[in-house]
Amino acid sequence: MHLLKALLHKAVKTNPVFGLMLGLCPTLAVTTSVKNALYMAMAASAVLLCSNILISLLRRFIPKEVRIACYIVVIAGFVTMVEIVMKGAAPAQVNRDLGIFIPLIVVNCIILGRAEAFASRNGLWASIGDAIGIGLGFAGALTLIGLVREVVGSGTLWGYTLCPGYVPAALAIMAPGAFIVIGLLFGLFNAIGNRRQARGTTAAQPVTVTTSADMPKKTGDARPRTTPDRPGA
Repeated sequence: MHLLKALLHKAVKTNPVFGLMLGLCPTLAVTTSVKNALYMAMAASAVLLCSNILISLLRRFIPKEVRIACYIVVIAGFVTMVEIVMKGAAPAQVNRDLGIFIPLIVVNCIILGRAEAFASRNGLWASIGDAIGIGLGFAGALTLIGLVREVVGSGTLWGYTLCPGYVPAALAIMAPGAFIVIGLLFGLFNAIGNRRQARGTTAAQPVTVTTSADMPKKTGDARPRTTPDRPGA
């Protein structure tokens, strides 16, 4: 249960796209369909996991002065492996659509950022958990954006037509549509986060209980009483 919560925290609270705002270039470019988004997410997640493992194991032996260059060499090696696997296993259309964005995983700020900020400072198992959580968050973000853009812009899902009479809004699968969709999703998630924060603040406010001892006493007329003069006094 603790491991699941940690993975969900990585995927949701520190989501690389909607939380850290990293990797936006491939996110905007390849999310024209759910299929492309998933293949891109799997490729990036595989590189992230492998590079986190190796960098965590070698972190004590990598000189600080050249650590970024060493990280890039490690990432580039795994990107080359993933690219070879994808060319042999992924559909030809997916390889054409993703194109240059698979080799560009080398300079993806998500992978390099996690290598610098986490894998180089933590042990093996923590780095594996970080890679899995961030990879799930990246895959979820790309899949959601790809789902919206494909359904709205093409009227299909995974290549299958959803509604024969639907007229697609082609803007959604164009470059401006990518910015519009991701901007709307940013606004939606920010609104949800602000509402939850407001509820948490309201629930955390102390409740003041008023007792009878705290109630003001009725004193009636505040003027001092005087004893009337007796006759003949």
